[in-house]
Amino acid sequence: MKRAIVIPDQHFPIHDESAVKVVLKAIEFVKPDIFINLGDVGEWSSVSGHRYKRRKRPPLEYQLPEIDEEIKAVNKQIDRFDKVLDKVKCKERHILAGNHDEWLDSFVEENPYLDQYSFRNACKWDERGYEYRVWNDVLTIGKISFVHGAYTGLSHARTHLERYGTNIMYGHVHDVSRHSSTRLLDGNISAWSMGCLKDMSAEKNKWLKGRLHNWNHAFGIVTFFDTGYFQVEVVDIVKGECSLWGKIIKG
Repeated sequence: MKRAIVIPDQHFPIHDESAVKVVLKAIEFVKPDIFINLGDVGEWSSVSGHRYKRRKRPPLEYQLPEIDEEIKAVNKQIDRFDKVLDKVKCKERHILAGNHDEWLDSFVEENPYLDQYSFRNACKWDERGYEYRVWNDVLTIGKISFVHGAYTGLSHARTHLERYGTNIMYGHVHDVSRHSSTRLLDGNISAWSMGCLKDMSAEKNKWLKGRLHNWNHAFGIVTFFDTGYFQVEVVDIVKGECSLWGKIIKG
């Protein structure tokens, strides 16, 4: 039997500090064998695909200091996770790049001589010992697969399940939901949307322009049995704390 802790979109440095602290403490408590980051690790506002739609892009010498600062801030937060993963001796680590993370790669496509700014290189994933996957490249362990997330809309869990046709866990949409179905040969299969660890306040998400949202803070624990089957626990984080296996964890 092995256990994995799965974390959804963090959007460093626009993360919820109390939610992140809950997950860090949960890792110490659970001592997982596997760690899976579903992506959107950074907000990456400095290279946002939307940033220069209404204004002229400045020269690189003005862009790079801000990009460097954001990369530094994101790496600082990743270091916190690596420190606790090292402490509990969790060696198997996976990173599934998200659409926000891909903005760094798009920046490098525009400036191919700046390969050090790719998401993979900027966050040192190979050096950190993570198995790296590009946006929506699927990771499969046993009878469940993991992906950053490919679909949105009111029925995104159902859409993910129908399109992938297998047990699938993803982030991307920031809410918590599940859709299940039964197949003749495969039996019951489900799709899980895992929420986020992002600061959900209007002040940090001005692009919402005051609109309400259905986001939730959460993370997942997946227990893998020798048969390849598994058990999923979605752990909601409520106001900076959660209940896990009889223990209250406060961030």
